[in-house]
Amino acid sequence: MYAIVEIAGQQFKVSKDLKVYVHRLTNEEGSKVSFDKVLLLDDNGNVTLGAPAIEGASVEAKVLQHLKGDKVIVFKKKRRKGYKKRNGHRQYLTQILIEGISATGGKKAAPKKEAAPVVEEAEAPKKKVAKAKKEDTQE
Repeated sequence: MYAIVEIAGQQFKVSKDLKVYVHRLTNEEGSKVSFDKVLLLDDNGNVTLGAPAIEGASVEAKVLQHLKGDKVIVFKKKRRKGYKKRNGHRQYLTQILIEGISATGGKKAAPKKEAAPVVEEAEAPKKKVAKAKKEDTQE
C-alpha cells in the first residue's frame, strides 16, 4: 500500500516504515504528525483518486530529527568581465518516519475502458456557398 501525499508544499510517494526528508516542519523531534492532503491511494491495485484530495484519508508520521542538507555551491560568472560570485546554501530539512496510512471514504478510480470502434457517417455533399456570395456582392 502506498500513497501520494502533499507535505510542506511538495508531493511524496510514501509507504509504511519509509523515512522521508521534507522541508523543515515546526513540530518537535519525537512528536507525531498527521498529513490530511492525500492525493492518491493504492491498496494492492485498488487505486483511489482525490479531487484534489481524498476525504477522510490521512498519513501518520513521526518526526525523527531536524537537520541541514548537503552544501550546494552557487557560482555565478560573466566571462570577460572579471565578475565571479561564489555562494553556498544548506537547506533545512526534517526527517520523518511514515507510521501508517489510513484510508476511509473517497471514490474509486474507474477501470480503463477499451475504445469503441469509430463508425464513419456518410458525408453530405457540401453546398457551394462561395459562388452565391460573389453573385450577391456584384449586384
